[in-house]
Amino acid sequence: MAASATLTKEIEKLRDEIRKHEHLYYVLDAPQISDAAFDKLMRKLKAIEEEHPEFVTPDSPTQRVGGKPRGVFQTYRHARPMMSLDNALSFEELGEFDRRARELTGRERIEYVAEHKFDGLSLALIYESGALVRGVTRGDGQTGEDVTVNVKAIRSIPLRLDLAEMKKLGLPGDIEVRGEAMMTRKAFEELNRQQDATGGKHFANARNAAAGAVRVLDPTVTASRKLDFFAYYLLSGARVPLKKHSQSLEALKSLRFRASDDFEICEGIEEVEKYCTKWEGKRDKMPYEIDGVVVKVNDVGLQNELGYTSKAPRWAIAFKWAARQATTLVKEIGFNVGRTGTLTPVAFFEPVPIGGVTVSKSTLHNMDEVERLNIHAGDTVLVERAGDVIPHVLKVVKHGKEEKPVIVPEKCPECGTRVHRVEGEVAYRCVNAMCPARRRESLIHFAGRHAMNIDGLGDKLVDQLVEKGIVKDFADLYALKLDDLENLERMAEKSAQNLLDEIAASKKNELSRLIYGLGIGFVGERTAQLLAEHFGSLEKIADAGTEELMEVNEIGPKVAASVSDFFSEKANRKLIDRLREKGVRMKEERRALTDHRFAGKSFVFTGTLEHHSREEAGQLVVSHGGKLISSVSKKTDYVVAGSDPGSKLTKAQSLGVTILDEAAFEKLLAKK
Repeated sequence: MAASATLTKEIEKLRDEIRKHEHLYYVLDAPQISDAAFDKLMRKLKAIEEEHPEFVTPDSPTQRVGGKPRGVFQTYRHARPMMSLDNALSFEELGEFDRRARELTGRERIEYVAEHKFDGLSLALIYESGALVRGVTRGDGQTGEDVTVNVKAIRSIPLRLDLAEMKKLGLPGDIEVRGEAMMTRKAFEELNRQQDATGGKHFANARNAAAGAVRVLDPTVTASRKLDFFAYYLLSGARVPLKKHSQSLEALKSLRFRASDDFEICEGIEEVEKYCTKWEGKRDKMPYEIDGVVVKVNDVGLQNELGYTSKAPRWAIAFKWAARQATTLVKEIGFNVGRTGTLTPVAFFEPVPIGGVTVSKSTLHNMDEVERLNIHAGDTVLVERAGDVIPHVLKVVKHGKEEKPVIVPEKCPECGTRVHRVEGEVAYRCVNAMCPARRRESLIHFAGRHAMNIDGLGDKLVDQLVEKGIVKDFADLYALKLDDLENLERMAEKSAQNLLDEIAASKKNELSRLIYGLGIGFVGERTAQLLAEHFGSLEKIADAGTEELMEVNEIGPKVAASVSDFFSEKANRKLIDRLREKGVRMKEERRALTDHRFAGKSFVFTGTLEHHSREEAGQLVVSHGGKLISSVSKKTDYVVAGSDPGSKLTKAQSLGVTILDEAAFEKLLAKK
């Protein structure tokens, strides 16, 4: 027993020594020992663990890269959504963000934190009792992919945190750290040199190389890319544990994460603008790519008060620097057919490098844009990468000698079906739901998480099913057999059966998912839900005229025309009939509302709740017949106040509105 305790102590001492030098080398860029000396420490630890495998732990430095490549990534739901940020492309838009924040909080001046906007892949790292247990991609913001095995291969990510230091910082042992996985310019250049030497794929930019490395199935590939991780956000459960965002950044550095040393606390938006100007001049000299500045309200209480829109926080914004630009020659203008059948004009260029990416084509969006630009094949154009990502034509610099007009084809370039245009709509469309150009994207959309949610039916599998002619439309999915799948790449018997089970289960999905999955033009998730609730069956929707469709709340003439047009096509009707024959649910289950306890009552939430996110609490109100509103007035029935409440609480007190803490709110929920 004494020998065991001695060995445990020796192993932990050795691991701590290795962790210290990993931090010095990979985070601080200040190594204190040679590579040979570091390797010697690692070999010593490996030798002990091989001799005594019972002492191997998941957070040991030897476990960063190991095991066989995984066959598929599992999904993981974020405790708090990983939302994207709204963008400001000018100081005027930055000023508008500041004005809204001050008006909503009643403050004359707001303290901000300005920090670099890293150009990489967003990750969430979950630590339990100080040990890294999960690494998750952003995904759709609500649900990401569990890439823990790859995350462990990133050397600047600590596998274990110092619990004593966490306690000193006032943090619990269970935290979540969010940040960006990225490659330095040096690592990216070295990667492409290696790719060139071996005849491999040449990567266009560091972001794509980093994103691909995190999501690759073999962790040894991740390790070979030499990724870095910059931490910028700290959570405990769904809450921010510290009162200031700047305190979170300092805490992350204390916990041995790589976090920006260049963030600044700015008193007012004017100082933020100075920060943006200063770093724009330095961006090309930095060791890694940044494409702008992230501006956040520093006070977490004010963040909670400002809250969120449906897509982004109101307390943060990304200031994007001016796009990179270059001129090039338009060789040809053609048309692509999209998932919903829209024909989109596309300009094909002489390839030109813009901001580290070689650009050879750009969408022209629609014929109105073609006319506005007065663009033709043979013209010289100015192209920019908006937000350093999406290329688009800014203007024609010089017209060519022969200006041939751009003409929309009468028939779909892919399937020959008549192209038509709905009155009042700018887009031209292929009306064939079975169009080969649409098939791949349509199937991917149909199987997507927010549509029929067929887990396992990803891009590469759809490619194989389409290329081999096994699946030509949605109904063919429900005719698949084990024999059809077993011979496909990455499809063993078990994974094939799992997919068949997923497909079978999707037959029972609610009607709104099917409507959305069909890919009808202008019909998103919300519209699909409204149609399902109003009509109750796909047959009634299909038989409804445009006037009847417009009786549905929030549906106007454009959406109504698109829905009517979709179901007027014989091919689409035939597809619906085949889906019905396969047993796909075509009706909405009407559930009577039995609980009206909050009927006629309005609620406002402020501050941070302990047991619910504000979104979850709001859903509880709505599910019990109540109404969720964003501002306090005399007509407000209840204000639910969590910790760090904002000015809404003060206003509620001045108006005499009933105020509930979370316990009182839950008690109100429990009443019959």
